[in-house]
Amino acid sequence: MTDTKRLEENTLDRQPIYHGRVVKLDLVTVTLPDGQSSQREIITHPGAVAIVALDEAQNVLMVRQFRLAAGRVMLEIPAGTLEPNEAPLICAERELQEETGYKPRQLEPIGGIFVAPGYTTEYIHLFRASDLVESRLEMDSDEFIEVVKIPFQQALDMVDNGEIQDAKSIAGLLRVARQLATQ
Repeated sequence: MTDTKRLEENTLDRQPIYHGRVVKLDLVTVTLPDGQSSQREIITHPGAVAIVALDEAQNVLMVRQFRLAAGRVMLEIPAGTLEPNEAPLICAERELQEETGYKPRQLEPIGGIFVAPGYTTEYIHLFRASDLVESRLEMDSDEFIEVVKIPFQQALDMVDNGEIQDAKSIAGLLRVARQLATQ
């Protein structure tokens, strides 16, 4: 087994730079494994969920929305930020209802991903949803979303040809594809 302790950095100081509605940014001074010091810019995020929702015809429910940081409309699996002290399973059910108008009778955790561990703490819990029933919740007032049903294999093809570029969507779709291949 590899000794990973020798790779760890130790925090010496943390200076808050910005505290927003969803994220905060800190400038962190660390001691490197060789004893030198360096600075890291760390975005702290409460975490999120993302859901691969499959209907009875093996269509995946996806959402199309404009993402300012990417500067374009993106096609993604439904997702959302965890509320304080909210369980990921509860958040996944709520977000799926808000964004697609469907509630899952089956909701299974399928792992998770760190979005960009070099600069953010954001961890996205991935779920597979099935046995969907219509159940609309009120969408957030600042969200403008178009729900799209795509045959699952077509969504995988869209990952392969670069039409789906969102990392959480790619990770979720590929995990479900592997699950389906072993069933």
